[in-house]
Amino acid sequence: MDFEFHDDQEQLRDSVRRYLADRAPISYVRSHYGRPVPVDAVWSGLVDLGLTAMPIPEHSGGTGAGLVDLALVLGEMGRSVYPGPFASSAIGATSLLVALPGDAVAAEWLPRLASGAAVATIARSDHRSAPVHTDAHGALRGTKLHVPDAEFADLVLVVADADTACIAVRPDEPGVTITRSETVDGSRSFATVELDGAHGITLTGDVSAAVEAATDRLGVAWVLDGIGAAERALELTLDYAKVREQFGRPIGSFQAVQHLCADMLRAIELGRAVGYYAAWACDDASPEERHRAATMARAFAANDFYRVAANAIQIFGGVGFTWEHDIHLFYKRLLTLQLADGSAADHLETLASIVL
Repeated sequence: MDFEFHDDQEQLRDSVRRYLADRAPISYVRSHYGRPVPVDAVWSGLVDLGLTAMPIPEHSGGTGAGLVDLALVLGEMGRSVYPGPFASSAIGATSLLVALPGDAVAAEWLPRLASGAAVATIARSDHRSAPVHTDAHGALRGTKLHVPDAEFADLVLVVADADTACIAVRPDEPGVTITRSETVDGSRSFATVELDGAHGITLTGDVSAAVEAATDRLGVAWVLDGIGAAERALELTLDYAKVREQFGRPIGSFQAVQHLCADMLRAIELGRAVGYYAAWACDDASPEERHRAATMARAFAANDFYRVAANAIQIFGGVGFTWEHDIHLFYKRLLTLQLADGSAADHLETLASIVL
């Protein structure tokens, strides 16, 4: 097995890093913090790089790349705290539609997603909200919480009836109300989707398997994003520890600070290993192994990546809590892995049920 990325993947990573540094620096993130990010010039640039087309088969206008090919791209978006809808649309919704190759909605929307002309998202099942169901007239009723990037999605794929059905709904249809959710992390957009008699198009095929695959892939995408955010948080922390002095010495010379930094590096390297393995499993392993690997990666990231961010804040001290310093942006980004995608306990319980 080859554990190294090949030259083309490294070159793609470098191109995305240069592009985001130039077109979406921290000042761009701050200007959109806590606000929905529209399909703007930065998004158009990502489309021009071919990123939205990568996970989509060639016959639907894409390039047929896998999640391993996108692993470094997602990491770069984490490094830059990019606030756009790439993971929710290009990974989550796209994965669900790709898994239903004979479906009419997939045939219509995949070329639009590949070209970047449309944005889609998945309203997944959530243990914190009542299940969404279809009534006797085929209308959707119920509420979905924490739906990523629903505010500016052109299509919402609503998982209903105990994950046995998925209905494609346009946000501007009657009976659909989307309300922004206030969260700790302003670099991600989440919303509540209320469905009261909404109608849509029911997707056909093995919907349950498609929903599970898309959920796994989206969860792994957030882990890969977290790898990049954690890496950048460590870099900022090391730079600060070298110049911040206490008692006439750089704080990086103190053993307690060195231990915290070493713990951060350990967590990042282990997270990288489990995250990249989960990306490979999403592309090439059986559905059972894919689900196990994705659950394991999400459990690790929810716990240890948050600790990376917490250690960074501890080393920065009081300045780390201020709006003026950038480190809190990465802290909140990594905290999202624990709050929005389920806690480590949630994923470990799922993992236990798989293993036992």
